[in-house]
Amino acid sequence: MRRAITSASPLPGPTTPAPPAGGGALDGQAGWASAHARHAPWPHTRLDVAAARAAGHPPHPIRQFVLKTRSRCNLACTYCYVYEMADQGWRDQPVVMAPATATRAAQRIAEHAAAHDLPRVDLVLHGGEPLLTAPAALAAPVEAVREALAATAPRARITATVQTNGTLITRGRLAALAAAGIRVGVSLDGGLPAHNSRRVDHAGRPGFGAAARGLRLLARHPDSYAGVLCVIDLDQDPVETYESLLAFAPPTVGLLLPLANWSAPPPGPGRPRPGGTGTPYADWLLAVFERWWHDGRHRTRIRLFEEIIALLLGLPATTETLGLAPAATAVIETDGSIEQADSLKSAYEGAATTGMALDTHSFDQLLDHPGFAARQLGRDALAAACRSCELVEVCGGGHYPHRYRAGEGFRQPSVYCADLQVLIRHIATAVQRAARPPAAAS
Repeated sequence: MRRAITSASPLPGPTTPAPPAGGGALDGQAGWASAHARHAPWPHTRLDVAAARAAGHPPHPIRQFVLKTRSRCNLACTYCYVYEMADQGWRDQPVVMAPATATRAAQRIAEHAAAHDLPRVDLVLHGGEPLLTAPAALAAPVEAVREALAATAPRARITATVQTNGTLITRGRLAALAAAGIRVGVSLDGGLPAHNSRRVDHAGRPGFGAAARGLRLLARHPDSYAGVLCVIDLDQDPVETYESLLAFAPPTVGLLLPLANWSAPPPGPGRPRPGGTGTPYADWLLAVFERWWHDGRHRTRIRLFEEIIALLLGLPATTETLGLAPAATAVIETDGSIEQADSLKSAYEGAATTGMALDTHSFDQLLDHPGFAARQLGRDALAAACRSCELVEVCGGGHYPHRYRAGEGFRQPSVYCADLQVLIRHIATAVQRAARPPAAAS
């Protein structure tokens, strides 16, 4: 029987990879290993990966690879987790991923796909702003992976997307991306200028106009349209925000809780709401859910709600933000370093760092990094309160970065725990009511 890994009785003997060979703001005494030990002893000094394996936690292969093709952005959004939060590692990154680095990434990805006989590999071109790349070169990293897979893992097929702020979408870029089978996802905070006051360029000028033009162009190419990501802003009306996004005809909408944690709490509303509760993010989301759930026609998918419904029905999750499925995403920075999910940059300087690089490490080695392995432990990685919660199969402890507390690490309930409970219970009730057979006619 698998032995639980509890905070009261952690697996013995920490497993800590060797520090990186050179370069970077976290070298020396202020190196990344020391930063992990200081800021997040769980899991970095309290998890013995070998013991976890022996206790019945095998590694799970990586299936999604995020390629940071650009480390700079043409916008300066005031809440950006890459540039405005705890980690400032972007300053030491090359501005552009070199072709040789993209080629090496492709080789490593194909190596991993072949070793695990992966039927599919998901690629995400990310940044910074990846559309700063000229149209002719946009697809080069994806084509490199395709070529490497054809030689090494021909069974694996590729899905590819680019995540952009939308301001640089042009017909030429869309044509280049479509020719390479790369779909486009756009980050936007709502469909009105007022919703996007924090999405400005480096001179403080609003970015909404250019993003809206790009989205209208993208909407004319539905085969290339992956969807819209929207960070929740409590100061914006939820239904207005949702309805305004529908004007851009997104096939999916991702509603994202702001990246926050116990040491950097979520932003509260700038003004009180009538009838507000102690769960303002649940209130916001449920206003959208009710509008979406009771709409007379299907106008878009909302990923968060669909994931909760799937998990309530016992289906597997396709996101790391909910449920207990093992993490399966690796990030490759412009310099070829291999990192964990970049959302961890919201926690502390170096939180996503592994000390690994394409030239010296395989993705199989990443699987045994304590920070990555912890996110594959499922229930055993959670706080005691989460493990005993009746909603744990759905909530999964919440998004990993939301569990962080400085000096302790990532073994607390989500900072959004109360909101998630209200949201999940409400959706569960809606699903149960919808599943009831209609009353027999009298």
